[in-house]
Amino acid sequence: MNKEAIFHKMDKEYAYALSENKFLIKIRTKKDDISEVKLFYCDKYLRKYKRKEGRLFYKKMQKVFTDAYYDYFEVEIEIDVICLRYFFKFVSNDEISYYGNYRFYNRKITTIDEMFDLSQQVRVEEIFDIPSWVEGSIVYQIFPDRFSRTNYDTSGIWYDPPKKFSRTLYGGTLKGITQHLDYLDDLGIQVIYLTPIFKSSSDHKYNTDDYLKIDKDFGSELDFKELVDECHKRNIKLILDGVFNHSGFMFEPFQDVIKNQEKSKYKDWYYIKEFPVEISFSRNKVYKKPTWLTFGYAGMMPKLNTSNNEVREYIFKVARKYLELGIDGWRLDVADEISHDFWKEFRKVVKSINKEALIIGEVWYESTPWLLGDEYDTVMNYEFSRDIGLLTNDKNYKCSDFVNDYSFLLGRVHKRVRNYLWNLIDSHDTPRFLTSSKSKKKLKFALALQMVLPGMPMIYYGDEVGMEGKEDPDCRRGMVWDEEKQDKELLTYYKKWIDIRKNSKALQKGTTKFINVNDETKTFEIIREYKKELVRVLVDLKKYEVKIID
Repeated sequence: MNKEAIFHKMDKEYAYALSENKFLIKIRTKKDDISEVKLFYCDKYLRKYKRKEGRLFYKKMQKVFTDAYYDYFEVEIEIDVICLRYFFKFVSNDEISYYGNYRFYNRKITTIDEMFDLSQQVRVEEIFDIPSWVEGSIVYQIFPDRFSRTNYDTSGIWYDPPKKFSRTLYGGTLKGITQHLDYLDDLGIQVIYLTPIFKSSSDHKYNTDDYLKIDKDFGSELDFKELVDECHKRNIKLILDGVFNHSGFMFEPFQDVIKNQEKSKYKDWYYIKEFPVEISFSRNKVYKKPTWLTFGYAGMMPKLNTSNNEVREYIFKVARKYLELGIDGWRLDVADEISHDFWKEFRKVVKSINKEALIIGEVWYESTPWLLGDEYDTVMNYEFSRDIGLLTNDKNYKCSDFVNDYSFLLGRVHKRVRNYLWNLIDSHDTPRFLTSSKSKKKLKFALALQMVLPGMPMIYYGDEVGMEGKEDPDCRRGMVWDEEKQDKELLTYYKKWIDIRKNSKALQKGTTKFINVNDETKTFEIIREYKKELVRVLVDLKKYEVKIID
């Protein structure tokens, strides 16, 4: 028995309440080392006084995921307690061991002092509630300047690939999006995510100059409200992009710092390392390194000091305004570069206005620290994008590698989140999948995996009609609306798999198992199960096919 590999913590990553009297306990062990794990548990206070009701219960734990190195065991238990005490029993070959309060014993644990402790009174307050409408929904990402002009106009530069460092506006509007809602509804879209729409000097709008105003390039606040209302008529949710890590250079508080320097009342809104605050550009794009913190080293995007109460109140004011205008949530840009403390407070503000609002963080790596119920509801799952990319484009990446990597993700993440991760294969920040894979067949394969694996499939606008594009900004071309330019066969394929997804509760909400992983035949199976519905999926990497076989 490899005891060094056994890992459990008395925290909300490995032990948490699912409801008032229902708990999930998780433990990690070395891969294929432990044949059986049982959880023993009792009421701390009743056990202490040796009442009959304080007897010790036990339940066998299930191996739910296995990655390259570890097995992940879980069990759900129901017990009405004030404080839960528990310990584990391991069986490995002929060896038996008990584990409680971070110590191993060769005998059964009998006293509560030797057990792990989970206080229900605290944990109930921390129950991770995710909006009821979210699970398994299909998301569609739109880059507003490039999705649709008003009245379906595709003249001029609309289909020209964008140029690097160009701020050329193509003319997409909010009304243009509204006019195509029937198209999105017919496709099967349930959630629209818009990249930033607030006043800004760029085409991408990630350098915000006024968060309280809709950029006139896209239309008016009335146009925005019409979009919200028309989405809701079709039961489509609308998510906005919140760029709260940094502002634009022309944001009024930063311009005040430029003007008044150390005397500016906004100097503490930013991280100014030295004065004077100044920036200079040259024609070859080399500029003086900023004397303030920025997004990356982009001097035009000064980093906001979100520990400053005035900054916080301004951001909360922005969040409130658009929630009250009817949006259904916030996608948070560069979310991992802002403190946990800020996001905890942000969540409280958002949920106080609309408990059903969704909060999505942009984190490009393993995101467990933000997904414990007190910050984001979910994240853009770039790990999914990476793994699908490797599976389709790297000959050395095997089926077992994919299953191991994805099992690591699912084994680590909170159970509430597994069916809510935003599973994308490309976005406004990456090359189009069709371009990077150089294969329509691989794109179909990736799309099918989006639909059968746990999470919320996210489609980048135009992928469904065969749009191409290399790295940013080439991946942000004008949406193909001229029907002779669209790949109709691909569009039909997208609709077919979206329909399969929407008609299966198991694919939307079910548990997930990987079985029959075979690197020689390049196949594996996925089992999704919800109540009495079971869906069995065969993934054939050699043929780039995904088939539902049961």
